[in-house]
Amino acid sequence: MAKHPLAGSERAVAEGSKCLGQCDPGEKIQVVVMLRRQSEAALHALLGEIGKGSKIAPLARDDFSQRFGAAAEDVAKLRAFAAQHGLSVVRAEPAESTVVLSGTIAQFQAAFDVKLERYEHRTIGQYRGRTGAISLPDELSGIVTAVLGLDNRPQARPHFRIRPRFQPAQAALESFTPPQIASLYNFPAGDGSGQCIGIVELGGGYNSGDLRSYFSNLGVPMPKVVAVSVDSGSNAPSGDPNGPDGEVTLDIEIAGAIAPAATIAVYFSTNSDAGFIDAVNRAVHDTTNRPSVISISWGGPESSWTQQSAQAFNSVLQAAAAVGVTICAASGDSGSSEGVGDGADHVDFPASSPYVLACGGTRITASVGAAGNTIKSEVVWNDGASGGASGGGVSTLFALPAWQEGLSVTRTKGGATPLANRGVPDVAGDASPDSGFVVLVDGSQSVVGGTSAVAPLWAALIARINAAKGAPAGFVNPKLYQAASAFNDITKGNNGSFEASPGWDACTGLGSPNGQKVAAAL
Repeated sequence: MAKHPLAGSERAVAEGSKCLGQCDPGEKIQVVVMLRRQSEAALHALLGEIGKGSKIAPLARDDFSQRFGAAAEDVAKLRAFAAQHGLSVVRAEPAESTVVLSGTIAQFQAAFDVKLERYEHRTIGQYRGRTGAISLPDELSGIVTAVLGLDNRPQARPHFRIRPRFQPAQAALESFTPPQIASLYNFPAGDGSGQCIGIVELGGGYNSGDLRSYFSNLGVPMPKVVAVSVDSGSNAPSGDPNGPDGEVTLDIEIAGAIAPAATIAVYFSTNSDAGFIDAVNRAVHDTTNRPSVISISWGGPESSWTQQSAQAFNSVLQAAAAVGVTICAASGDSGSSEGVGDGADHVDFPASSPYVLACGGTRITASVGAAGNTIKSEVVWNDGASGGASGGGVSTLFALPAWQEGLSVTRTKGGATPLANRGVPDVAGDASPDSGFVVLVDGSQSVVGGTSAVAPLWAALIARINAAKGAPAGFVNPKLYQAASAFNDITKGNNGSFEASPGWDACTGLGSPNGQKVAAAL
């Protein structure tokens, strides 16, 4: 049976990894296979109209599945291939264009012509890896677009920063509750009633006791929180507030405090490209909880993704735009380098997808009290190399979207030049731990920041807007870029290579929200 390499599936070993030897051939694993969509040309025509801001009603999830889901004959061909190799089908989801296969290492190695080995890396720990491309037989050529999960190295990191407990005496530190931040940003009244906010998590968990105490102390009703298990992920708090528990709880507490009448559906998956993509795919197509907005606070530099996984993820984000689900994603906490130590500029993915509302960070100085809540100053979040800075820059993966045409990017060295590719972020909000959010994680109160706080903040704003409108705002980027007056323009500061400037910039995007004006624009 002739086999050919799957384009874009090439993998290299993470630099600095040490090979520990072969994987156990009898070990059972699960692999996520992505299939092509039906009527791909029609979907791209629809997305083109949505990208122009045309008034097109979003598709119902069922309609999307019928028109653009995987074809039954394609699923049947993959089932036949799996059976030939002794692999079992765990689930087939035509709406998600996904088939999950289970089998042994030996079976998967034979099926896809790969060699799976165990590796150790000083920062990411032990993982199962492969090198080179995945191979497919002729009958699956053009049908299978990605095979994910053979390699299970951690794909993403959470974008939150906890304020150290002991600070130099001269540091002027403030902290705010989420409702105070919503007030400072002039959010429209409302509680998100009738909406569902989806939150994607790749590890850790939450304690219901923490949430009850937190919302009770705020005087805010406890929102309904639903844990959704994706593949082998689950709500599994570790007891370490500095680990993924911090991310999970921060996301729920910020979104829930601002939209307490919304359902918060938390999609738990594993931290690999397969787990991440599958979790977002499940949330977008969830016909039970039906989120109208999804918050993603995890990501990694574009350079860490294979071409097949970035394209598969972007395809899921396109589906979200088509069914009217807004995706808010943190732009990263490591400034213009996105934590890559090669001296070049990098942006975070999935924030760099043109189908995402990328959320960057600011630092605010504000007064909160009986006389009213006002922001005195707001600058780019940049607390230095150890303290974190707003992720932002210019994508190397995605072309310039129509709604960013004509913009320029201002570099700290070299001045302004026309924006050539997708620029990140789109919007911003308070992210410095020095002006951070008060949260309660694993029984201890702390002050946190990071662009991970900004994604659920924007998701809660969108939920309030959707509730008031009685319809989803959907893909919001084209409308927001036509509504400059809906933002507090940030013109001071930099994130390393990029400088804040009037209008859009690669540190804070269009700026932080004036929530009532954003609602009017949408």
